[in-house]
Formats: sequence, structure tokens, C-alpha cells
Amino acid sequence: MTNPAIQKVDGGVVFTAKILPGSSGPTRFCGLLDGMVKVKVSAAPERGKANKCLIKFLAKQLNVKQNAVSIISGQTSPVKHVEVSGITADKLMEILGMNKQDSC
Repeated sequence: MTNPAIQKVDGGVVFTAKILPGSSGPTRFCGLLDGMVKVKVSAAPERGKANKCLIKFLAKQLNVKQNAVSIISGQTSPVKHVEVSGITADKLMEILGMNKQDSC
């Protein structure tokens, strides 16, 4: 498993996420896939529900406010570029390491 591509930006980080919407069970991190953070989202991919669920989940897991998390590209795609303000790349890697599962 390779490390995710995390880009440092002014005041935060940007990373690529592979989203699997409409998944059974709770929203959760599922490790890495080709350098992307893989997330299974319980919400359906309709009318922005999965994106809202992703933002809420990431904010809670990364201990930041919801308005600190934004999808900067890929609103209608399963591959999204996500920006998180108020967190370092090291902290993001630490949190992903704690929540990583081998198969999901």
C-alpha cells in the first residue's frame, strides 16, 4: 500500500479521495487505493447527499469544523480533491493510519 498524495497548502492540506457512495454500514475509511484515500459513504449519490456525508465524516474524523472541509473538484465524480484547513499533512497521515483497514 502506498502513501496517499497529500499536498500542503496555505493553512491546510489537499488530498485525493476515492468515494464509494451508497455503501452498506457506516461511513468509514477503507485504506488507500492507488495513492487515494478510500472512503465508503453510507449516503446515496443523489442531490449531493454523499458529498455532504463525506464532509461531515471528514470533519469529525479530522477534528475540524465542517466549513474547514471542502471538495475542490469532483463534485459529481467518485474521485474527489478535498481541501482541509487547520490540519497538517503529518496529522492527516496519523489519523489515516489509525483508521486504516486492509479490506473494506
